[in-house]
Amino acid sequence: MESKSKILIIDDEEVVLDSCTQILKGGNHQIATAMGGDLGLKLIRDFQPDLVFIDLKMPGISGFEVLEKIREFDPTIVTLVITGYATVDSAVEAMKNGAYDFLPKPFTPDEFRLITQRGLDKRRLVLETISLRREKEMLREHFAAIVAHELKAPLGAVQQNLFGLMDELSIQLTEDQNNRFERMKTNINDLINLIHTWLRVLSVDVRKIQEKFEPTSVTAIISKAINNVQPHAIRKDIEIISSVKEPLRLVNGDEGTLVEAVVNILSNAIKYSRVGSQVFIKAEETEDVLLISVADTGIGISKEDLPYIFNDFYTGKSGQVVEKSSGLGLAITRRIIEAHNGSISVESELGKGSTFMIRLPTLKTDLNT
Repeated sequence: MESKSKILIIDDEEVVLDSCTQILKGGNHQIATAMGGDLGLKLIRDFQPDLVFIDLKMPGISGFEVLEKIREFDPTIVTLVITGYATVDSAVEAMKNGAYDFLPKPFTPDEFRLITQRGLDKRRLVLETISLRREKEMLREHFAAIVAHELKAPLGAVQQNLFGLMDELSIQLTEDQNNRFERMKTNINDLINLIHTWLRVLSVDVRKIQEKFEPTSVTAIISKAINNVQPHAIRKDIEIISSVKEPLRLVNGDEGTLVEAVVNILSNAIKYSRVGSQVFIKAEETEDVLLISVADTGIGISKEDLPYIFNDFYTGKSGQVVEKSSGLGLAITRRIIEAHNGSISVESELGKGSTFMIRLPTLKTDLNT
């Protein structure tokens, strides 16, 4: 039997709530009503509806605020606006805040049933799209994991045999033969490292990361990340300059993976910076968002490459290549940051350097002093 669709109606007029309920009565729906935005937001969390009708003009929390909160809570919930104050501007504003459609008052029962069905169809399509995307991603990752594991074992055996053979023949080898063996050894090591990195990409599990969430200091994350990459920076005579605007609010996250994400960005900056240059890392808070930026004066990224640099295995089609790259470090970083409900972006100009920006939502209390 098909499960009932959950429909929530939020309005400040009891007659509207009763009328809408009566119109939908008898359908395959589970209906809840809320008198005003405050109760509506509570029911969003408790009832977890598929479809929400919202009146724009309500005392207290307005319909626009409710729309925004719903989008933050669960963007897959379909929201429909009903109001007696319908204007083009209010409709556009509602759409900007995530509303799927707009129904002006007064409306007929048939009009209400029609827009309800359209909203439920939209919800079904959204959930099916998410399910198909997840299924595709799981199949892709499963296939990639099998390939990686199947390659890892024989490559390890080849590596061991090669090292043993080099030891046995070390005295007899000419300089040219020894160089060829060294290149073989390097190539095998690169392949094994690539497999390890790819397996790490596949192991970035959003649910497992979020299970470890706790109040976390970004100051500590930056300090640990800098300590991690410092040897690489020293080898290239690169100075890492840190600027943290205290006090910063804590973020809700997993410190280990956040350190890994910042390490990846710093390593990238060092890798593509010139010997003797500087890398800058900053942290500051703006409007409940904590911004971590890493800037370098290195080779930069071309406009053609910018849209793709967070994709798996993308190493760029233009620009100077200064060190080998698997093209997976930034893909791992993107997965980690998105698991923390954050975002990552980049600004760059070829030949002048790049600035990577990580944005994370802050906790509302507890300043890190």
